[in-house]
Amino acid sequence: MPSVMGLLEERERAARQRVEVLQAELREAEAVWERFVIARETVGQVLAEPGDRRQAPVAVVDDRPVAGAVRGSVVPVWRDGLEAVVLAPDYRRIMESLSRLGDGAMDCRQLAVALGLQPVPAKVEGVRSKAKRLVARGWLAEQNPGMFSVPVSRGGGS
Repeated sequence: MPSVMGLLEERERAARQRVEVLQAELREAEAVWERFVIARETVGQVLAEPGDRRQAPVAVVDDRPVAGAVRGSVVPVWRDGLEAVVLAPDYRRIMESLSRLGDGAMDCRQLAVALGLQPVPAKVEGVRSKAKRLVARGWLAEQNPGMFSVPVSRGGGS
């Protein structure tokens, strides 16, 4: 008759193996997901470029008025007179959370909590991706690595 400790060790080993398999599947799924995110961002950038593809891409300020954005919209490059209403809802919520701070800054974990999300890695990384995109397009500042704020010169940006 097997001992209780032996049975527990056997079940622990089986559970550890299952966790290792699931972690490998998760890493693979995250890699696939990351490729889709990069592809979507690249397509968004290509579609946002001027129509003449023969020249090297040049940053051009588009003077067309921008209406309110919907989920999945490309984040436009910030320019004078552009308000946060042109951002997709998730980005607008990030801007509003940081605007309430005034001159303060938040890291992605704090931002996730401020947005009502659980501070788990998947949610925090989603917020980090959006915050980095807002920095790249001039909407947010990242004075210290991982600390995001609304540029002081805009007084809130919204």
